[in-house]
Amino acid sequence: MEAPRLFVVKKDGRREQYNRDKVLSGLRRACEKRPVAESAMEEVVAGIERALFARGESEVPAALIGEKLMEALKRVDAIAYVRFASVYRDFRDVASFRAELEELAK
Repeated sequence: MEAPRLFVVKKDGRREQYNRDKVLSGLRRACEKRPVAESAMEEVVAGIERALFARGESEVPAALIGEKLMEALKRVDAIAYVRFASVYRDFRDVASFRAELEELAK
């Protein structure tokens, strides 16, 4: 049986086929030089995939994948979370970065 196809809808409206390696690559960059096992990263991606496919839709917004990655990173490693969030949320100044850190500290 063939796995269902899933497309990611980017901010600009482009659609591209879901790519597990792309998600895992972003996760690896965030976790670089952090004590996060490869198996933990694989588990995070597998959990995100389960949630995406459980929606039963053929398309998902890229923002949903990013948010799910951030949720998982909060539980796995706070520093990796901040790294990912700083790129994903495109912090423009120290104040926005500080606000995210304060929210994480709560």
